[in-house]
Amino acid sequence: MTDISDRILNWYARNGRSLPWRVPAPANPGQSAYPIWISEIMLQQTRVEAVIPYFERWMAKFPRLADLAAASEQEVLSAWEGLGYYSRARNLHKAAQVVVEKFGGELPGDLTLLRQLPGIGRYTAAAIASIAFGQDAATLDGNLKRVFARLFDVQEPADSPAGDKRLWALAEAHLPKGRAGDYNQALMDLGATICVPKNPRCLLCPLSELCQARILGMQEQRPVMKPKKEVPHYTVTAAVLWRDGKVLLAKRPSTGLLGGMWEFPGGKQEAGESLAEALQREIREELAAGIRVNEPYGVYRHAYTHFRITLHAFFCEIVDGEPRALEAQEIRWLTVSELVDYPMGKVDRQIALRLMEGGK
Repeated sequence: MTDISDRILNWYARNGRSLPWRVPAPANPGQSAYPIWISEIMLQQTRVEAVIPYFERWMAKFPRLADLAAASEQEVLSAWEGLGYYSRARNLHKAAQVVVEKFGGELPGDLTLLRQLPGIGRYTAAAIASIAFGQDAATLDGNLKRVFARLFDVQEPADSPAGDKRLWALAEAHLPKGRAGDYNQALMDLGATICVPKNPRCLLCPLSELCQARILGMQEQRPVMKPKKEVPHYTVTAAVLWRDGKVLLAKRPSTGLLGGMWEFPGGKQEAGESLAEALQREIREELAAGIRVNEPYGVYRHAYTHFRITLHAFFCEIVDGEPRALEAQEIRWLTVSELVDYPMGKVDRQIALRLMEGGK
């Protein structure tokens, strides 16, 4: 072991977080790999505090990998609703089905085989292999990139190919053989609790004496990141279409943003259009129906990874044509009480909740 790995492992033995997916490994590592896999996918782009209740509900609903594989896509997306980045849930579902079909329902411990599964990249494969199967595999997520960038004062942008290559090399160079699982989790915990993005708690860090960025007073400037592009903003419309006491939902295509989720139909406002004109055009294009746009039903805002939206919802009624799914996978007329059973993105869920609370 290096001085770095020795210090971090000693710190972890005293300060490691108690997390629901960190349980004593069973005799069969494949049994512990499933919850570790689920947690690692949930933790991508999401804080631990937000993940824990989702993880616990998920494991109660799908306690075994085979249960996940046998579930419908709608059940999976409903369990995931609110975590965002829904391709993660769809990939989990697809990967579980592959594991049942090819590996008897247990995740393989081989890095190459793991990376062939949908949604499992270099980091996730290494995390599963090291934590569940005890393999000597280095990991590198956002927390670990920050730790290594500060520890070795890495000046290449961490989100550039050169920076990524150097940080992976550093992670591998200091990996303690036979202790990779604990070491990787120790670094995750250090990055989450001590070596945080702003105002790092350097006085409590077991690596402070070795940290080159801290010695130079540069810890707040590491990691270096490429300049961010301006985030575009879109104005969006949505129709709350009523007929015979039921409201219309459309299911988005299975790929792309919010794939497989249900929504109130609508779309982006184009230049020169009023909100009503944009909504009428979108419904004609999506549902082959003409609508009358009536009173507004709220303004909703949300930020996605690469853009922001302001959505204007309106009560609407059909004036010509019978709605049919042209761009959506399918459409359904539902009672308000049924809306809870259909997975939606955050904004559409806000509209649904308002309807369910009697805000018609």
